[in-house]
Amino acid sequence: MSTFDNPFDPNRRLHAGGCSCGLHVSEAEHHAAAPLQIQAQFESEQKRYEGVVASTVMRAMFPRDAARRAFLKSVGAATAAAALSQFFPLNTATEAFAEGGPLEKKDLKIGFIPITCATPIIMAAPMGFYSKNGLNVEVINTAGWAVIRDKTINKEYDAAHMLSPMPLAITMGVGSNPLPYTMPAVENINGQAITLAVKHKDKRDPRDWKGFKFAVPFDYSMHNYLLRYYLAEHGLDPDLDVQIRAVPPPEMVANLRADNIDGFLGPDPMNQRAVYDGVGFIHILTKDIWEGHPCCAFAASKEFVTSMPNTYGALLKSIIEATAFAHKAENRKQIAEAIAPANYLNQPQIVLEQILTGIFADGLGNIVTQPNRVDFDPFPWQSFAIWIMTQMKRWGQVKGDVDYAGIAAQVYLATDATRLMKEAGLAPPTTTTKSFAVMGKTFDPAKPEDYLNSFKIRKAS
Repeated sequence: MSTFDNPFDPNRRLHAGGCSCGLHVSEAEHHAAAPLQIQAQFESEQKRYEGVVASTVMRAMFPRDAARRAFLKSVGAATAAAALSQFFPLNTATEAFAEGGPLEKKDLKIGFIPITCATPIIMAAPMGFYSKNGLNVEVINTAGWAVIRDKTINKEYDAAHMLSPMPLAITMGVGSNPLPYTMPAVENINGQAITLAVKHKDKRDPRDWKGFKFAVPFDYSMHNYLLRYYLAEHGLDPDLDVQIRAVPPPEMVANLRADNIDGFLGPDPMNQRAVYDGVGFIHILTKDIWEGHPCCAFAASKEFVTSMPNTYGALLKSIIEATAFAHKAENRKQIAEAIAPANYLNQPQIVLEQILTGIFADGLGNIVTQPNRVDFDPFPWQSFAIWIMTQMKRWGQVKGDVDYAGIAAQVYLATDATRLMKEAGLAPPTTTTKSFAVMGKTFDPAKPEDYLNSFKIRKAS
């Protein structure tokens, strides 16, 4: 959904219309082409910023794309760029743009849970994305989600890797005291699975799972909501027919091995590690429940965002750039090597490569090729937040009227992501909501209560 913006390409749209990246005639064609198309048009950071500045100038000189295209086709891109430089100090403007405002704070601490969902936040340290933007960031391996939440609320961490429902829950005061929180970037899409103990290889029909004990990472997690959704669609009541309990991701495989649980819907590398250790098999990838669903996110308090805008901007820019790098398939093995060490994920590199490349053993004797088993797309669609809140209400975590659109806009900072993606030379979506399907059922973010009321299995109010 993102592409670098080259103002000297006569076939490139610079104005709204068509799709969000400007390369397709419709948004439908755009999404069919690829969910996240980030390609370098400029080989250096300096050139990339120059492209952003030049785009702005070209828009001002040629308000209509037709006139710009005609001009470029008649004189050529090189001549146009040279002519533009004579009348406008591109180099000076580019330097000023790239520098931005002074950072209020350079030394930062960011907590993370050691799972592949945190890939952009983690890899941005060893691979230099933070330092490139003037930051000295310590990424800290943290024991569990409640600890992550408490340490960020107590300001021990400046920002954190969080589950995408957590900033909503914190803001709404669900499970903690209410505190305005923000989620300006999604860390990963897809990247989870339902893994079962090897003894259940003959129980592939969820209707046979009555009495099973399942683990999820946290009550306020996509894992909890997706597992409940999946079970309910197969006729099981998640509160009556099975047991679901929160288990920190690093402890999931050990609990499966010890027969304390029958399975889990969890993040990687836990699913693949269960296969690697011979104690579990992958029943279904969550991308096959909801293709493109969000999971984890970069989150920070509203106070941090407003009191340190330049630091916040540099931090978010670092993560967006790392996310763009992680999206590219050719970078995945390099990333696996960077995040495998003990201070990060502490996993065999081959396990991470199987996850990130999408070529993996499923524990049932098959080698599966699924390139988008996990992907990385930073845009925080507010419709994701609205769906999450319908599930919070469905399962009794929130009651009464919910200001779905208002809370989504307050927490999922699509406007900030849009601005900073543009500043980084990316073209974000032109809208903040979209429809999608979960197990074949379409979700319309404009009608959350209708969607909620359509479910037969839900928590009794």
